Amino acid sequence: MGFEHWFNRNLNRVWGFIEQRAGISKWALRPQPAFTFKPSYWTGAFVANAFFIQVATGLLLLLYYQPSVSPTLTSCGQALGTYSTAPAAWCSTYYLIHGVPMGSLLLSSHLYGAYAMLFLAFIHFYRGYYLGAYKKPREFSWMAGTLLLILTLGMGFTGYILPYTEIAYNATNVGIVLTLRLPTLGALAAPFLLADGTPQGLLSRMFALHVLVIPLALGALLYAHIALFESHGIAPPATSDPTQRNVYVHAEEKKQVPFWPQIFFYMTKWALLYLGLLFGIAALWPWQLPTYYGNVAAIASVTEPDWYFLWLFKVVDFYGVTPVIAVGITIVLMLYLLVLPFFDRSPRRHPRDRPIVVMIGNTLIGFFIVLTVWGGLTPGVEILPLGVIEVLLPIPLANVLFVSVYYLRYRRSYQRRLISRGSEYRLPGAYPVVGRGSRSATGPVARTSEVSSGD
Repeated sequence: MGFEHWFNRNLNRVWGFIEQRAGISKWALRPQPAFTFKPSYWTGAFVANAFFIQVATGLLLLLYYQPSVSPTLTSCGQALGTYSTAPAAWCSTYYLIHGVPMGSLLLSSHLYGAYAMLFLAFIHFYRGYYLGAYKKPREFSWMAGTLLLILTLGMGFTGYILPYTEIAYNATNVGIVLTLRLPTLGALAAPFLLADGTPQGLLSRMFALHVLVIPLALGALLYAHIALFESHGIAPPATSDPTQRNVYVHAEEKKQVPFWPQIFFYMTKWALLYLGLLFGIAALWPWQLPTYYGNVAAIASVTEPDWYFLWLFKVVDFYGVTPVIAVGITIVLMLYLLVLPFFDRSPRRHPRDRPIVVMIGNTLIGFFIVLTVWGGLTPGVEILPLGVIEVLLPIPLANVLFVSVYYLRYRRSYQRRLISRGSEYRLPGAYPVVGRGSRSATGPVARTSEVSSGD
C-alpha cells in the first residue's frame, strides 16, 4: 500500500506538470461518470477507433494499388498459369498479397477492419436506439450518427469493387442499377456514378468516393457527432421516471473522472486489444483474392454482394419486387431512423416504456438477420409470395406478442407499486410517477430509486 500511494502521488505530480505546460486541459474531452467504465458505454469510441485504423491501413494500401482496368502482363498473370494480361487493379492487389512483405496481413486487416467497423456501428446504433439516446436534447447527435452509419455502408459498397474481381464487379453493377432506376434521382446520380460509362470510369468513381469523398464526409460528421456529444455529455442511465434529467449539471461533472489521463488510457487499452484481435484474425484467416473481371477461363459465379447488403439483394429476389420498390423501402427505413427523435417525444427513455419503438427495432433486426442468411444460402433464387410470408411474417408477430405481454405485465406491477404507496393513478396516457421522495420536474433531480431500471 505504501508503494502504491507513493507511485500514484508522484504520477500525479508528473502528469500535473505535463498538463500545465502543454495546456492539455483546454482541449481535453469532457469528464465522464465513474459508472461508464464498462465496454457497453464506449461503443461509439470503438467505432471511432476502427475508423482511424481503417484510414491508416487504407493509406498504406494506396502505396501499391493502381486504380486502372488497363491490361498488364505481369507476374500475376503468369502465376495463374496463363501468360495473358490481367487488369492493373487486380494485378496490383495480387502483387500486394504475394509480393509485398506482410502485404496479405495488411490487406486482410483492412477488409476485416471494415467488417468490424460496420458491426460495431450497428451495435452502437442499436444501443442508442433501445436506450433512447435520440431524445431531447440529443436529436441532432442522433441524426449525425445515423448519417455516419449510412456513409459507413457507402464506404463498404465503394470499396468492394476496387480489387476488380468478377464477383465484386457484377455485384457493384447490380447495386448501381438499383440506384439508377429510381425516378428522378436515378438520372441525377447516373453521371456522378458512371462517369463516361466505361469500366474505367466506374472504377475511377468508386475509387474517388472510397478514398476521398466519403472519408472526408465521415470525418466531418464524426467531428460534428463528437462536438454534439461534448455539448450535452453522456446521458444518465435510462429509467422510468419522466422527471429525470437527461444532462448532468456542471457541479456533478466536476466530480466525474477526467479525460486526461484516466479516460485516455482506458480507451487506449481497448484500442490495442482491438488491434491485436484484428491482426490475429487477419493472420489466421487471410483473404483469398478471387479471379479478375473479364477472365474468360473462369467459371461463371453467382452475383453476390458483401454480407451487409445481402438483405437488400434478397428483397429484389422476391416475386413482384422491382428495384424501385427495394430502394424505396431502404429510403423509407433511413427516413424513419433520421426523424425518429421527432416522433418518439415521450420523456421516458427506458425500453420497457417504449413498446412500439422496441417492436419496430426488434423486427428490423430480425428481418436483417433472416434476409442476410437467406440471401447467402440462395442468392439470385426467386421467392414466391407464399414463401416470403412463411419466412418473414412470424418475425413481427412474435415481436408484437412478446413485447406486448412483457409491457402489460410490467405496467400492472408498476401500478400495484404506486397503489401500495397510496398514490393515485390514471389511465390511459402517461401513467404517473409520484410517491415518497419524488420531486417535480423543475427540481434539481428526481428520486428514481423506486421507479428506476431495476424495477
